[in-house]
Amino acid sequence: MNKYRTTTTTVSLINYHFVFCPRYRRKIFLIKGVEERFKELILMICEPLEIEILAIECDKDHSHMFLNSPPKLSPSDIMQKIKGKSSKILREEFIELSKMPGLWTRSYFVSTAGEVSSETIKKYIESQKTRYI
Repeated sequence: MNKYRTTTTTVSLINYHFVFCPRYRRKIFLIKGVEERFKELILMICEPLEIEILAIECDKDHSHMFLNSPPKLSPSDIMQKIKGKSSKILREEFIELSKMPGLWTRSYFVSTAGEVSSETIKKYIESQKTRYI
């Protein structure tokens, strides 16, 4: 069930579905420990921004995230913070990634999801790992 965010002046329900890739579609999530650390970093980055992670999943060469955001943050603000901080930390911690000039492409996919389709998107993201089994 979606929860509306309330402040003294606003009521909002803003859910974003993001998909983004490493440069050259490199299969970075096959490197041992990268996916787990990436998910930890996303949680660390989103918490102070008051972004709620509804679902997150990684395939070998891309990541899906379903996020509930406060109205003060635009999709580009969110991606800038997530990509910037996660790239810096992952490249410091994993030698294989430190050789890349940058970890993420500049592009990303984003769509908004209202109350009706939120559950559908969440199930889709959560099923990413199991769809080829």
